[in-house]
Amino acid sequence: MAQGDIETYYEDGQWKNKREGTDRAFGAGYSTKEDAVAAGREAARADKVEHIIKNQDGVISEKNSYGNDPRNVPG
Repeated sequence: MAQGDIETYYEDGQWKNKREGTDRAFGAGYSTKEDAVAAGREAARADKVEHIIKNQDGVISEKNSYGNDPRNVPG
Protein backbone atom coordinates (compact mmCIF):
# COMPACT_ATOMS: atom_id res chain seq x y z
CA MET A 1 0.00 0.00 0.00
CA ALA A 2 1.15 3.52 -0.71
CA GLN A 3 1.43 6.00 2.13
CA GLY A 4 -2.04 7.02 3.26
CA ASP A 5 -4.02 4.37 1.38
CA ILE A 6 -7.24 3.31 3.10
CA GLU A 7 -7.78 -0.30 4.20
CA THR A 8 -11.18 -1.76 5.10
CA TYR A 9 -10.80 -4.87 7.28
CA TYR A 10 -12.48 -7.04 9.92
CA GLU A 11 -11.18 -7.16 13.48
CA ASP A 12 -12.64 -8.00 16.90
CA GLY A 13 -16.15 -8.55 15.54
CA GLN A 14 -16.34 -5.24 13.68
CA TRP A 15 -15.54 -3.84 10.26
CA LYS A 16 -13.02 -1.00 10.40
CA ASN A 17 -11.02 1.40 8.26
CA LYS A 18 -7.49 2.61 8.79
CA ARG A 19 -4.89 4.60 6.93
CA GLU A 20 -1.75 2.80 5.86
CA GLY A 21 1.08 3.55 8.25
CA THR A 22 -1.16 3.82 11.31
CA ASP A 23 -2.21 1.24 13.88
CA ARG A 24 -5.53 2.82 14.80
CA ALA A 25 -8.83 2.61 12.98
CA PHE A 26 -10.58 5.88 12.20
CA GLY A 27 -14.29 6.41 12.76
CA ALA A 28 -16.43 3.95 14.65
CA GLY A 29 -16.46 0.20 14.12
CA TYR A 30 -19.11 -0.83 11.60
CA SER A 31 -21.53 -3.71 12.00
CA THR A 32 -21.58 -4.41 8.25
CA LYS A 33 -18.89 -4.61 5.61
CA GLU A 34 -21.00 -2.43 3.31
CA ASP A 35 -21.04 0.46 5.81
CA ALA A 36 -17.29 0.24 6.36
CA VAL A 37 -16.61 0.06 2.61
CA ALA A 38 -18.76 3.15 1.99
CA ALA A 39 -16.88 5.13 4.65
CA GLY A 40 -13.51 3.89 3.41
CA ARG A 41 -14.41 4.76 -0.19
CA GLU A 42 -15.40 8.28 0.83
CA ALA A 43 -12.09 8.79 2.67
CA ALA A 44 -10.06 7.35 -0.23
CA ARG A 45 -11.84 9.60 -2.74
CA ALA A 46 -11.31 12.67 -0.56
CA ASP A 47 -7.60 11.90 -0.17
CA LYS A 48 -7.18 10.62 -3.76
CA VAL A 49 -5.58 7.36 -2.62
CA GLU A 50 -6.17 3.64 -3.09
CA HIS A 51 -8.89 1.79 -1.16
CA ILE A 52 -8.03 -1.80 -0.24
CA ILE A 53 -11.00 -3.94 0.82
CA LYS A 54 -10.39 -7.22 2.64
CA ASN A 55 -12.70 -10.14 3.35
CA GLN A 56 -13.36 -11.23 6.91
CA ASP A 57 -10.48 -13.72 6.61
CA GLY A 58 -8.03 -10.93 5.73
CA VAL A 59 -7.68 -11.75 2.03
CA ILE A 60 -7.85 -8.74 -0.30
CA SER A 61 -11.10 -8.89 -2.26
CA GLU A 62 -10.96 -5.57 -4.09
CA LYS A 63 -8.77 -2.55 -4.76
CA ASN A 64 -9.93 0.79 -6.10
CA SER A 65 -7.78 3.77 -6.98
CA TYR A 66 -9.14 7.29 -6.61
CA GLY A 67 -6.16 9.25 -7.89
CA ASN A 68 -2.45 9.15 -8.61
CA ASP A 69 -2.70 5.63 -10.01
CA PRO A 70 0.66 4.90 -11.67
CA ARG A 71 -0.96 2.24 -13.88
CA ASN A 72 -3.09 4.93 -15.57
CA VAL A 73 -0.25 7.25 -16.54
CA PRO A 74 -0.28 7.83 -20.32
CA GLY A 75 2.78 7.17 -22.32
